[in-house]
This record gives sequence, C-alpha cells and structure tokens, in this order.
Amino acid sequence: MPRTLLRAASAIVLTLAALNIPAAHAQDAAPVEVTVNTRAALAAVPETGIGTNHAIWDTHLGSDQTADLLKEAGVKLLRYPGGSYSDIYHWADHTAPGGYVAPNTDFDTYMAGVRRTGAKAMVTANYGTGTAEEAAAWVRYANVTKGYGVKYWEIGNENYGNGHYGAAWEADDHPDKSPAEYARHVVAYADAMKAVDPTIKIGAVLTTPANWPDAIVAEGDAGSWNQVVLSAAGSKIDFVVLHWYPGALDRTGHVPDMVQLAREQIARYAGPGAERIGIAMTEFNTGSSSNGTNTQPGALAAADAYATLLANGVFTIDWWNVRNGIGAVTEVEGHTDYGDFGLLSSAACTSDGSVCEPALNTPFAPYYALQMVSRFARPGDQFVRAAADQPAVSAHAARRPNGELAVMLINTSRDTSYAAALDYEGYTPAAGAPTVLTHTNGATAITTETAGTPAGRLLPPLSLTTIVLRPAAPPAGPGAPGQPTATAVTDTTATITWPRATPGARPVAKYEIHRQHGAVTEQLGETGGTSFTAANLRPGTRYTVNVIARDSGGGLSWSSPPLTFTTKAPATSSCTAKLTVQSDWASGYVGSIEITNIGAPVNGWTLNFAWPRAWQSLGSGWSATWTQNGQDVKAVSEPGNGALGTGATTTIGFVGNYTGPNVLPSVFTFNGRVCGTG
Repeated sequence: MPRTLLRAASAIVLTLAALNIPAAHAQDAAPVEVTVNTRAALAAVPETGIGTNHAIWDTHLGSDQTADLLKEAGVKLLRYPGGSYSDIYHWADHTAPGGYVAPNTDFDTYMAGVRRTGAKAMVTANYGTGTAEEAAAWVRYANVTKGYGVKYWEIGNENYGNGHYGAAWEADDHPDKSPAEYARHVVAYADAMKAVDPTIKIGAVLTTPANWPDAIVAEGDAGSWNQVVLSAAGSKIDFVVLHWYPGALDRTGHVPDMVQLAREQIARYAGPGAERIGIAMTEFNTGSSSNGTNTQPGALAAADAYATLLANGVFTIDWWNVRNGIGAVTEVEGHTDYGDFGLLSSAACTSDGSVCEPALNTPFAPYYALQMVSRFARPGDQFVRAAADQPAVSAHAARRPNGELAVMLINTSRDTSYAAALDYEGYTPAAGAPTVLTHTNGATAITTETAGTPAGRLLPPLSLTTIVLRPAAPPAGPGAPGQPTATAVTDTTATITWPRATPGARPVAKYEIHRQHGAVTEQLGETGGTSFTAANLRPGTRYTVNVIARDSGGGLSWSSPPLTFTTKAPATSSCTAKLTVQSDWASGYVGSIEITNIGAPVNGWTLNFAWPRAWQSLGSGWSATWTQNGQDVKAVSEPGNGALGTGATTTIGFVGNYTGPNVLPSVFTFNGRVCGTG
C-alpha cells in the first residue's frame, strides 16, 4: 500500500513546521499533493540532453567567458553553425553568401569552445547550397586531420521550408525541392561522410508532429515529408531532427504524443532496425514574446519542456540560441523582457537607442532554467513519474544511481504560493533536511540550502524548486531488468518479454509488471520467468509498462526502461469501421469512415468514438447526423443509409480539427458493439 503524507487539507495548518512553511503563507492556497512514483520509470538522462545553438553571426561565440557560462549551466551539446545559415555556410573558407559571418566564429574556434565547455558537437552540413563531397571533406578535416571526434552530423536545416509547401525561408539550390530529392541526397551525404568516418551519426530533418507542414502531402509526392524521407533514407540515418517553437507557455502536455507519433512514423517507414534511430530536438524555444521570452514565465516553460522531452527519450534539446539580440521590449511579471531568444545578453539596443539590454553575457531567466534542469537530472539518472493535483504546478522526478531522488517542482502562478505535500511510491526518503535548490522571479542565481523535511515545501510564485532526497537505506536490491518488448499484441492481450536482471546479494525471486496511469501504477501481474502475457486489456489503448525485479528478501530493483505499445481493434466482430485520412493541412483533416455490418441486418445505426485528446474537435460531418459532447462523438444514420443488411457497407465523413499532436481515434462502436478495423 502507498504511504500517504499530509492528505487532508486540514493537516496543513498542523504541519507547517514539518513543511518548512511560515504560518503567514498558510492561507495562500489549498495544499498541492505531489505524487512521485519510482516504480513508473521513464527514459534515462542522456549525456547530451542539455544543449544550445551557436551561430556564426555571434562575435562572442568563441570567447572563454561564453564557454565558462555554458559549462556552469550544464550545457552538454553545442550545435553549429546556426539555423538557416547552415544551408548557406561553407566551412572551408568560412563564408555564408547572402549572410553575415562574424569574425572569430570559424569551425576551429567553435570546437575550442566546445572543448572548454565540456560538451559534444552537433554540426549541420550544408544541404541547400552545398554538396555531399563538401560535407565529407568537413568530416575528414574534423575527425581525421584535427581529431575532434565530432559524432553528430545533421543534413541540412528545416529543408521543408524550401518552398515545396509554399513558404520559403531555407536556401535550396536544387531544382527539385521535394522530400524525395532531399532523401536521395541524405543517402548520398551519409555514404560519402561515413566512408570517411564510419563511427559518425547522421541525422535527417523531419517535420514535428502537429507542426506545419507535418502530414501535408504536396502534389506529386508519395506521402508526407516524413513518410517519404524515412521510407527512402531510413536505412542510412541514425537519428531524426525535430524543431519546436510552440509559441505559447502551456504546450508541454503535447510532448508525449509528439514524441510517440514521431517514433511510430520511424517504426512504420524506416525499415528493419528502425529502433536504433534516435530523436534530437536541435532547435527549441518557447517562442512566446508576448508572455515572456527571456523572463521567468518563459524560463518555467523551458524547464518543464526540457524535463518532459528528456523523460520521453529525446537525446538532446538545443535552445535557440546562446545570443539572439533584442526584439520587442515589454514588461513581464515586474521585469523587462527584451524579446530576446538568447540565453545570454548581447548588450544590444533598440533601433532608436531608447532601450538597451544589460551588460554582455548577463544570463537571462532561461539560462537558469537550463541550469536547474542540469542539476536536477544528471546523465545516468532515470526519470520516474511525478504529478501534482494543481494545474499551476508541474512535477518531475529522477532517481540517481546512488539511491538519491530529485524532485523538480514548477509553480507557474504569478501571485500564489503553494504548499506542496509529497507522497512517495516505491521510495522511502531518509529523515532529516533535504538539499533544496530554488530560483524565483527576477533572481540572478540558483540558491542552495539544506532545510525542511522530505514531506513538502513551499513553492513561491513563478519559481523553480528542486528537492534532493537521500534514501532511508542504501540500495541493496537486484539490478534493473533490461528493455522489455511486446509481441503477439491483440485487442485484449500482449506478451511482454525482458532481459533477466542481474542478482544482487540475494537471488531474484520474481518479476512484477506495472502499468503506468500517470504517476500511479497498476500491477498487471508477476512471474518467476522473463515473459508475461497481460490479459483483459482494452482495445485500441496505448499502454506504458515497466518491469521490476524482486529478490528473495523482498528487495526491489530499479524499474526497467519503459515499454509502450497499443492494443489493436478486435480481430473478429459483427462490424468493421475503417478510418482513412483523405487530406491533412497540419491543423485539421478530412476523415472518411467505411462502416461494414457483418452481423444481423439493422434499420438505423449509431457510430460512436472518442477523441483521444482534448485539443481535438469535430468541425463538420456528412452522410450522418454528427454531434460532439465533450470528447465523445456520435454519428447517427440518415434515412438513406440506415438500413444495412449483413455484409452491407456505407461511408460517412467528417472534418476533424486539432491544435496538438493528432492521435487518431482507433475504437469505434456500432450500435454499442466494438468494431474491427477491416
């Protein structure tokens, strides 16, 4: 049974001392219950997780002060030469025709900064105006001549923005600007570059799910950009590249579906061995100048997004960028926001000189967000589920190899302090004061103290708080089971198999299989072997599970890495409902549903389904009477198509709108019966 700490609201007044909360704050808000579940494991923290972009127009790119500040922030990857400049940049003579190249920004200077920072390099080869031979020569210079050991190489930058879909911002000299042409060149680049150094990793540009032009099929193309590129070049690449500028501060909830849809596309189109292909977010910024680009709201959104992307297995998230320059100047939460997408001030002024940024290299608020994430979740740690019952508070947690547990809490409220009461599932913290790291609105550093108890903490308005807890006892259980896999997935069952755990001081007695429900887990079963068939599953449902080893003395291992799979529609049914997307414009689509009655004849029917996500809605429909109630959608037959004999088919259609990743409905009921998909 879970341990519950401070469940009742009435307990707050009685436990203020234990929570390290001054009594004056007791009336600010109801307590926030935070659940941290170490049985519900997510991705491990990668070595390259915290990244940022360097750009060749930044005169201070190679300065020691820049490198030292980035190192202090915990930056582990630096991308070069900078966004769309990548497709006009020629590394050998350090030129970018049509753009500005600052002095002291050449490749060797960049690499000196990379080494001083203690980071890895991510280099974008010129696709737009370059050649495979030029890229291969760059690999030779970097890794053979200079011995830099640059591992990660992208082929081009946002190449879908070359005019093929209408909008054109990316340089592209190829007469054919289709995804098929890009994919053909990715193959040629990969072959030429790996012939020089077969150890490098090649990345291809994809569109980000639910972001333009994702899912659009242009005239003459065999599919969307992602489908065509992955189908043609999937066997040659090692990772895919996404960019994300959500334009708002409340879009972190899109991340799990965004990443999952990208993985599903990779698995569907990239061919055998597609599981080796990683996901890199080589440009990210909140992109919300009206709500705080370089002030605290933007920083809180950045920390939330970085932690969520990493927990979902993205191996690097690279902030755009180190310095960017002044934009629209506003006042946000009591502080000047310069509309600057950089981490550090460039000391720029508005065109009329009326407003200037602070001194060069002054960190903006997002700098401290990256620094907090790097101190919260370190390479080799494992993210575990955490959740808060207050929408204004986000919770993240990571378990460390030494048994420590770090919990990061983000209070986005502008004026409310919250008393957070923490409940730990599968973990017992040591008594005594934990280490607490805090960053508040307008602060110019992260403060560190040893104070309070593991039971909870006061979260100031607009704040980042990380609590680092020690275990009550040293870890003594077996090693974690390996990566599970799912086979024989049906509508109601799935066989889950995993590599055996390494025993600790005592032999492994059994394995437990846990399903994640947010920050709560449900044990699906246990076994003494390394395979388990889960039953009584729901059709068309996405499941995420972990496996935990328990030894003969009751000691528990860490959770295995997560496994996500989706059950199917019923193999046999008295009806089928087949959904086909006829066209998609990256914010809506035309869907066609072909309904077949396999059972007894009917005279009138109702088809029901539910939108998987709250950001989906019904725009219009035809060949039925359509209604929506919450996320539930109902289509009722019309007089002309209500009579369906055994084996008869009818087709209905609708327009579906979406403002986030478009997870398609997969479960349809026909007069109350769950249908197959045909």
